[in-house]
Amino acid sequence: MTDQGRLTRAEARGVRYARELEGHLGWLETFSGTALGVLAVASGIYTYLGVSSLLDDNGAMSVFAAIAYSTAVSVGIFVFWSYLMRLFPAVRTAGARAGLFAAMGLGSLAIVAMSSWLNAAALAGSAAVEQHLARTVQEYQGGLERAHEIALSAQALQRDVARVRQSFEDLSEQEAAGALSGLAGRGAVFRVLRQKSGELGALETQIASQTRLVENAFTEGNTILRRMRALTVEQGSVEARSVEFSEAAVRLQGLITELRQLSVAPLVERAARDLSASVVLPELDGRTEAGRSDQAATLSSVLQVLAARAATLEQAAQAVQAMQPPTDVTYTPISAADAVILYAGNFVPSWAGAIAIDLLPAVLVFILAITQSAIRSGREGAGVEDTLTLAELRAAVHALRDVEDVMNEPASADAPPRVSPIKEKSA
Repeated sequence: MTDQGRLTRAEARGVRYARELEGHLGWLETFSGTALGVLAVASGIYTYLGVSSLLDDNGAMSVFAAIAYSTAVSVGIFVFWSYLMRLFPAVRTAGARAGLFAAMGLGSLAIVAMSSWLNAAALAGSAAVEQHLARTVQEYQGGLERAHEIALSAQALQRDVARVRQSFEDLSEQEAAGALSGLAGRGAVFRVLRQKSGELGALETQIASQTRLVENAFTEGNTILRRMRALTVEQGSVEARSVEFSEAAVRLQGLITELRQLSVAPLVERAARDLSASVVLPELDGRTEAGRSDQAATLSSVLQVLAARAATLEQAAQAVQAMQPPTDVTYTPISAADAVILYAGNFVPSWAGAIAIDLLPAVLVFILAITQSAIRSGREGAGVEDTLTLAELRAAVHALRDVEDVMNEPASADAPPRVSPIKEKSA
């Protein structure tokens, strides 16, 4: 101020600016409490829906518990933000503001923990459970296709077995014509070759019998998968669909296990080992010593070929068994709240809305704090008498007159009237 006690232009503008902001705040305060109450009630409603999805029992006690929890949340949110909207803008020291800011951060975390995630469950719980069902379907489909691929690879060993069997049959025909041992007919060498070709023929037949079983299991598995996919997008309660989905998942898991058991690779591996290890050598039936010697030499060569072919079959069977098995998939029913947390990345808008409805008052707190700081800055350098409005000045004059009237009233009927010191001073 100047020496004459009058405000400078800058100070006068600051006072007018502060009065303008106070007028706006006065108007905003008429409905701020109501707006905060609406936000708190809305959060409580969604919290109630989220809590209800967690409770297994639908009885009266569960409903009462959900109502009590949601009411506590609404009251807590309203009281917490009411405290901050009043106190945070009013404090002036940096330490006090830092303390209140820390308290606001801690309270916001508490609100998110007790309310926001339940709000998100109410907003996107069903969609999150459907997301869980869809991902489980993908996992089961991958497991079914992998089990079918391994089973088909094992069935492909039938061609290897048939090739070895055919080679032994061809050798037996050559022996019958005398092209191997030099002794035409069905002697010892012929019988050994026929013995092994017969064993391989039986194995080939056994493998072929599995083909229909493999295809039937795969077809049935795809049928179940189609039903499971339909359950993820059907209308109606997701809880009821989850029950049927769980039953279908159990059947599908059984089919995947059946496909794994239908793989004939272990059978081919054992048969290949037995092919060379269990050879019944017949008695040499050559008429001469030279003939029997030729038969022995031919049998030795046949056994070498037999061992080589058996090793090839064994390696092929081991290659099938070394294939990466299908991943074990187990469907686990999940609640809406847990699904929202598990697939939070897929429901960012729902999480943002659930958190915003609880923490939006924090923005109002900062707005009030900034405005109050601006008001104090506008009043900087002005005395109390310079900041009085016309209404406040009128109120002060009326109050002063009331005081004078009280002081001018006689203490009793006999006492003389008391003279006001203010009037004496003016006189």
